Amino acid sequence: MITQEEISEIFREYDKKNITIACVGSHSALQILKGAKDEGFKTLVLCTRGREEVYRRFKVADYVVTLNNFREICDEEILATLRRKNSIVIPHGSLIAYVGIEAIEEELLVPLFGNRKILRWEADRKLERKWLTKAGLKMPEEFKDPKKINKLCIVKFPGALGGKGYFLARNYSELKNKLEEITKKGEISKKDIENMTIQEYITGVNMYLSYFYSPIDNTTEFFSIDRRYEANIDGLSRLPAKEQAKIKADPSYVVVGNIPVVVRESLLPEILRMGDRVVEISKELCPPGMIGPFCLETMVTDDLKFITFEISARIVAGTNPFIQGSPYSYVLYGKEMSMGRRIAIEIKKAMMDGKEDKIIS
Repeated sequence: MITQEEISEIFREYDKKNITIACVGSHSALQILKGAKDEGFKTLVLCTRGREEVYRRFKVADYVVTLNNFREICDEEILATLRRKNSIVIPHGSLIAYVGIEAIEEELLVPLFGNRKILRWEADRKLERKWLTKAGLKMPEEFKDPKKINKLCIVKFPGALGGKGYFLARNYSELKNKLEEITKKGEISKKDIENMTIQEYITGVNMYLSYFYSPIDNTTEFFSIDRRYEANIDGLSRLPAKEQAKIKADPSYVVVGNIPVVVRESLLPEILRMGDRVVEISKELCPPGMIGPFCLETMVTDDLKFITFEISARIVAGTNPFIQGSPYSYVLYGKEMSMGRRIAIEIKKAMMDGKEDKIIS
């Protein structure tokens, strides 16, 4: 495991007047890089071949590092380039999915914004459930033994894969048949199956609640809400029931986009409480706890209860619709404020106050 001492030693060698904000060219890179430039930082994007044009065309990257594959990020040559540019890397879902938690913990020897250790708590479903239940959040019923499934469930696989491979099952027989089918297609691995999660399917409205915790100010800010647009389930749901019955297609839950949401105001006290509790418990379970952006992935039922099924302990792509800010970030700041820009502001403030160790790991 990379230690805080190693990262602090690297950061002490940096030219603090020429910090570069870096990230993988995917997921939420546009808003991260744009927000960093708005706050006066140099920016660097790590791209696989063919993706460079996006960041050049939108003029958000001062430096473009081209890779054959994302796993090369941990090559010493790339790490040396990042350190030479005085880089702070902003983690997002693609870094976790393509580089992997183990490599982030043990090989990515460069300052990372946030608590490096807490990323495992989002990736490991058992740790995630421990965190959320200890925070007092209501979660869906979970089936440890597939043979005991007695209601409609959603089957999920580990990692930040944007819903890839998720499916529904009402009983063990349906589960077994579907696993065999998608295994033959090469969509999941044996390890994925060993670490799958089976949760009861909650009917309601999906709401993804994004927050930002500042260890500098010790405040939790509620930032935005989005819904995920998923293929092909959202397309199927728009068809009349008789047409759905004719189509021989299993529903899938691959996220293809995000839709802004404004919640009814009477639900805000509970939303704020949930965010506060998650931060409070994170400090006990994984010191120093949550740093920066995080997201609670919830369903809201018809009796106005929040059921939380996942947490993302870093910026989520659901903040992308709010590059100019959300209604909530505008109320807080009175100006355009993306999550990417909020990250840059926290880094700038930490450096001004000499508190860099509070926001990097």
